[in-house]
Amino acid sequence: MKIVEFHKDTELKVKNIKGFMKRKVVVSGTSAKVNCPKEYLGYDSYLIILENESGKKSKRARNKAI
Repeated sequence: MKIVEFHKDTELKVKNIKGFMKRKVVVSGTSAKVNCPKEYLGYDSYLIILENESGKKSKRARNKAI
């Protein structure tokens, strides 16, 4: 599997966006996924990881990660 570089910046400015979505990352086999509507197939995209408000993983995320 290819290792993707992860940037730990705290601010991102993006111009000319069409819109954005907030989705939960869920378990998919031995990895994780974020669902996106088919209408965006072929588009370039960014996945932005946000800090949890409480600073902890949700109970659901902890259980599925085990």
